[in-house]
Amino acid sequence: MLEWTTVELEPAPDVRIRALHGRHGVTATPVPTLVLLHEALGCIAMWKDVPQQLAARTGCDVFVYERRGYGGSTPIALPRPGDYLEQEGRDWLARILDSAAITGPVILVGHSDGGSIALVGAAVLGERVLGLVTMAAHIYIDHLTLAGIGEAVARYHAPGSDLPARLARYHGERTDLLFRAWHETWARPAYATFDLSPWLSDIRCQALIMQGVDDQYGVPEQVSDICAGIGPRAQPLLIPDCGHIPHLEAPQQSLTAIVEFVARL
Repeated sequence: MLEWTTVELEPAPDVRIRALHGRHGVTATPVPTLVLLHEALGCIAMWKDVPQQLAARTGCDVFVYERRGYGGSTPIALPRPGDYLEQEGRDWLARILDSAAITGPVILVGHSDGGSIALVGAAVLGERVLGLVTMAAHIYIDHLTLAGIGEAVARYHAPGSDLPARLARYHGERTDLLFRAWHETWARPAYATFDLSPWLSDIRCQALIMQGVDDQYGVPEQVSDICAGIGPRAQPLLIPDCGHIPHLEAPQQSLTAIVEFVARL
């Protein structure tokens, strides 16, 4: 039976990360760990029951954590550095895995910002990464990205909007700070040059690159361009009638695709 443990990790001085770790216990052969990387305004709880479903359906251990500033992890300060996504994948992911004593192979599963971080992490961690799954990852800013962020900002500040309260259920008093960290960084003029494509050629593992056809934050070319950068090891999947959150908006198709991808590995 899978045992879930909520832990606090310290991958660096003055940095605390909250994580949820599900382990199957002692097995005859080591199993890989699925590492879930959340979206720009996400946290552990916003994955809902996805970690439990993936653990049950793949037989893998599952590790899901909150980056600095989110949920129960150490707060952040503004302005956020322009290369924050690269820092998370290049500098912090390995430290966090080491802090959690995850030494075996991992399969990175990232959504939105987490997908972008997973791309950088897969490029940096090399053979430590057995496989890579992204959902709605970005490697550049397109017109839908900016339009979607603009609509979210307008909705957040609209009179009577329930969006601040909904996010506050997960992030509490730091909700406004996190929302600003998200939209102010992406709307920053200097951020227009954001480009993760140089990392893609260093990814050596098999990859599943997913996105909803109706994603309001990214054009479908994000998927094809990521796959082109990785090469033949990357498999594209565009999910019809699905927006920015495939694992919640189209759970059967997206989770089945992940389970089948893991089984092939």
